[in-house]
Amino acid sequence: MGFHPDWIVPDWPAPAGVRAVCTTRAGGVSMPPYDRLNLGDHVRDDPVAVAANRRVLQQAMGARPVFLQQVHGTAVAALEAGTPDATEADACLTAVPGVACTIMVADCLPVLLTNRQGTRVAAAHAGWRGLAGEGGKGVLESVFESFWHLPSVEWSEFAMKNESSETLAWLGPCIGPAAFEVGAEVREAFCDTDALAERCFESLGGGKYRADLQALARQRLNTLGITAIFGNDGSPAWCTAGNPARFFSHRRDAAQLGGSGRMAASIWRVPHSP
Repeated sequence: MGFHPDWIVPDWPAPAGVRAVCTTRAGGVSMPPYDRLNLGDHVRDDPVAVAANRRVLQQAMGARPVFLQQVHGTAVAALEAGTPDATEADACLTAVPGVACTIMVADCLPVLLTNRQGTRVAAAHAGWRGLAGEGGKGVLESVFESFWHLPSVEWSEFAMKNESSETLAWLGPCIGPAAFEVGAEVREAFCDTDALAERCFESLGGGKYRADLQALARQRLNTLGITAIFGNDGSPAWCTAGNPARFFSHRRDAAQLGGSGRMAASIWRVPHSP
């Protein structure tokens, strides 16, 4: 069983032995407003339909997706073959073949990572809260630190540059800058620790702003020294809110329909990879 033709297969130079995919609404059995491939078991969808949808994904991948309990934080889970679903974390990593780091989204940004050798993979749930974190350290900084086993207090400049150059990142669909209206507190969460983040916000007046979530993630990755970044560039085709036929959007669907499904972005090593 292969991927549904509407799903997104990342176009990036991932090494042989690393696979990745991001689902869309297509290919599942859920009824409206969760139609069709809702993978979230926490959104009031029929549990039987959700289980069937998760089987569709697993069979298509040929690997086991581990579904986290995401809480908009910065915790990172190291996945093993027996790691249960609903492990509380907003990022995960693994070197175990056949175990897929999986992030569910419906406006937040999924970020997939691998190294150029293909010996490990990781995924992060980058909503604005987790992306901002505390004191300039958010979910991307946390997963990068765990991914390379870097010391948490002080990173040597040489080590950080070396590991950054070996890291590839792919950004999946998220709410786009034309649809993501936020308050001043969101802007302050980023700009108070990095003045360059101001370029990712457009003032609408009255303390309201349009925020470019993928640009904020790119900036955080660049600060870590990661420049090999692929996928979402902020153009309309990547916007979850602006493409209702293809993507779930919590901000759009919950207000209009009373609920929204969840898509998933997954990355894994195939069993025969080194």
